Amino acid sequence: MAPNEDKFKAWWKRTKQNLQHTYRFIIMNNETFEEVGSYRLTLLNVYVAASTILVLVAFLVVTAIAFTPLRQYVPGYGEGDKARRQVEKLYDEVQSLEQQLAAQRAYSENIRKVLVGDVETAEQAEQKAGPEVHMDSLQEVERSEAEEQLREELELKEIGDVARRGRPINFSPGDVPLEQLFFSPPVTGEISAAFMPDKKHYGVDVLAPKNTAIKSAMDGFIFFSDWTLETGNTIGIQHSNNTITFYKHNSVLLKEAGSFVKAGEAVAIIGNTGTLSDGPHLHFELWHKGKPVDPVEYIKF
Repeated sequence: MAPNEDKFKAWWKRTKQNLQHTYRFIIMNNETFEEVGSYRLTLLNVYVAASTILVLVAFLVVTAIAFTPLRQYVPGYGEGDKARRQVEKLYDEVQSLEQQLAAQRAYSENIRKVLVGDVETAEQAEQKAGPEVHMDSLQEVERSEAEEQLREELELKEIGDVARRGRPINFSPGDVPLEQLFFSPPVTGEISAAFMPDKKHYGVDVLAPKNTAIKSAMDGFIFFSDWTLETGNTIGIQHSNNTITFYKHNSVLLKEAGSFVKAGEAVAIIGNTGTLSDGPHLHFELWHKGKPVDPVEYIKF
């Protein structure tokens, strides 16, 4: 082993001497051979300088990847799960927005059909309906005593709640006949055009003096307050018991969509706007459970 150790020591001595040899690095002008710069170097200095530069570059690269958005572009850095969760969340949000948009489009299309009178009459709906089901062919299910008692308790509780809170407006689907509801006349005047669903005239035209205020027939929320080509300035109000009223051809709208109005409160001024109007009047429509009904049967104009 001694000869090998001697060889290694001799090689290491020569290497140290070579590293410590002094060299001069001269920069000269290629055309005039003028000396521009002169530097005294050793191989050890060059090695240390190159190693230092390499370490600094590696440190800067690692820092840029670890603390800047560049890490998102490095495969396998550990951001895959986070990115996947973000994509899934965005996908769910897009699906939810698409469903809301589809529902809004369907709602807007139904409102448009109501405004322009493009709806089916009761007779047309019955013709498209399937075969009639006779009630006597169905077996009636008898209620138990416990169910009857529970129904009575719920009715008494509801009556007590109404008595304590007053009588608030209820927009949940109801089954109260229109004959039992009180409607305030939106305007008092002469009826110039009656309810004619076969001619797609789903309301009544009422004549009144200029600048007459149009009033809400019942308490409710205004869900439409805008101008359309056919009906001009139009107001639509959602009432309780699945009831909707429309006030068309107004000159001025006094309420905005989303407002709550009481029965008898002014919502517009009578006018003559829209292509379907040929003189100052109010076109009033009354809808119940999605079907137009004759307002004259429930309101005295």
